[in-house]
Amino acid sequence: MAGSVTMVVFVLPSTLRRWVSGRAEVKVFAVGADRDSPPTLGSALESLRRAHPLLEERLRDEYGRIRRHISMFVCGENARGLGGLDCALPPGAEVYVLPALT
Repeated sequence: MAGSVTMVVFVLPSTLRRWVSGRAEVKVFAVGADRDSPPTLGSALESLRRAHPLLEERLRDEYGRIRRHISMFVCGENARGLGGLDCALPPGAEVYVLPALT
């Protein structure tokens, strides 16, 4: 059974726009695992992988984890503190992608 669906907007820094024809934003659909599960950051990244594989490989490593030098903010909070890839996404979520500050 299909899960809940939401549109997600990834807002990109200029350093990552070359892989999406210079666009500052990329929209994808995220789907929950089942009817009762909300869409997650992981499911949004899977949709991004299908639509823009060259961009997505710069965001996640070979194990599917968010790369150390990338931070993603969901609703103004760092996704790592919200559960990482399991972070639930509200309807119309905006995910800001930024180079991590060390």
